Amino acid sequence: MIHESGIVHILDFGSQYTQLIARRIRELNIFCEIRPYNTDPGSLKNPKAIVLSGSPSSVNGECRLDVDIKALAKLAPVLGICYGAQYIADIYGGHVAKAEKREYGKAWIHATKESPLFHGVSSSSQVWMSHADTILILPDEFEIIGNTDSIPIGAFTYTRETHPIYGIQFHPEVTHSLEGSTILKNFLVDICGCTQDWTPDSFIEETIDEIRETVGDQKVLLGISGGVDSTVAAMLIHRAIGDQLTSFFINNGVLRKNEYSEVLTNYKNLGLNVNGINASDQFLDGLEGISDPEQKRKIIGKTFIDVFLAEANKLADIQWLAQGTIYPDVIESVSVNGPSATIKSHHNVGGLPDYLHLKLLEPLRMLFKDEVRKVGFALGLPSRFVERHPFPGPGLAIRVLGEISREKVKLCQEADYIYLSLLKKHGWYDRIWQAGAILLPVRSVGVMGDERTYEYTCALRAVNSKDGMTAEWTVIPYELLAEISNEIINSVKGINRVVYDISTKPPATIEWE
Repeated sequence: MIHESGIVHILDFGSQYTQLIARRIRELNIFCEIRPYNTDPGSLKNPKAIVLSGSPSSVNGECRLDVDIKALAKLAPVLGICYGAQYIADIYGGHVAKAEKREYGKAWIHATKESPLFHGVSSSSQVWMSHADTILILPDEFEIIGNTDSIPIGAFTYTRETHPIYGIQFHPEVTHSLEGSTILKNFLVDICGCTQDWTPDSFIEETIDEIRETVGDQKVLLGISGGVDSTVAAMLIHRAIGDQLTSFFINNGVLRKNEYSEVLTNYKNLGLNVNGINASDQFLDGLEGISDPEQKRKIIGKTFIDVFLAEANKLADIQWLAQGTIYPDVIESVSVNGPSATIKSHHNVGGLPDYLHLKLLEPLRMLFKDEVRKVGFALGLPSRFVERHPFPGPGLAIRVLGEISREKVKLCQEADYIYLSLLKKHGWYDRIWQAGAILLPVRSVGVMGDERTYEYTCALRAVNSKDGMTAEWTVIPYELLAEISNEIINSVKGINRVVYDISTKPPATIEWE
């Protein structure tokens, strides 16, 4: 995708907050990309601004991460955040050392000199610190422009390179830095001259033009899931090339209750060319008795490819395979030396197996999840698509903990259906980012009528998040939880106990497997 107004490049040194930097910049309607810290400066396309992230590494450590600051400053203005600021100070001859005590939490930045970086920012503004090292001495010709009560060098500037360099020892990207977005806007708009024209409508226009130019009169095949990512991808491609797109929706046997028929009906109403493929027995046969989560994923992935290829071979002249890959998948696949460590296997990103003999089309690969939703609304998609809760690719296979069986999948489907139906009935579904039922490999004693039971436990999970990178558990009213529990236990023979998960991410994950 071409951005004539320039690109903000974020160099990732492994900070847990790197994606937050990108999100805050995108919220300013400015396009940005995350690159590994060791990206060749000469390969940065059309740089308008360069941001260096924080890092768990130390500039004085054996695993120090190096970058050519002077080469970067020849391309565009540079902003170093935390480790980025410390590295800049160190490389130019300043002194960085371990702080007497780790500086973590809220602090107040005070502007000590007039600077465009702090234009419109309060004279004492709350910011968020998270670092073990600190800058004790700045290099010659560097200027301090801000401090805090605990550190004398909270922000600095250096103007002797081709473009100015700024460094801050706090994190403007986290919400605890109350005027962090203003500071980022000052750097990007006032100092770097970035334009705030990255909007859903502009993305749609650019992407449709790019798809038409890239694909031409060739045909595209898309595996569609019913989720927001693949649906938005399908609509973008359909808008661009119409009937040149064919989509498959495969029933893998671990979808939600009634989902296969409902999704096919919904897609038909959108005018999309979608072929339904019911391969549930093939998937469930392969999953029978499997308990390891990664093995479940691999079986589903392999079976999906087998089914997909068998059906694709029935079609003629397909040259492209489209995927609903989004930006967090891309970031995890290209980061190096620690940044964005992969937690579990997910979509194929950045390439295809040779035997597919297809070219890859990923129209959403530069969007975060919440941006995909905004594009979906801008495309005019109904809310039932755009606001649909995320659902894992392996489906209920990873919500049935332990060994898989048809009986357990059925129990999980029924409990999940009751759970979501009651959330919708009481107006809570749209207040929650993701909810689902998990069938635990735990049986416990119970009493129903005059009989003792020994049946499974169901856990309910509901979280609120923007993109799934972090999540808070949802405070559902006790009365509603009681109604959900009662209905599941009374209606689903095989479940006699319901619990509610109140874990945040991190340290927990949203899914249990």
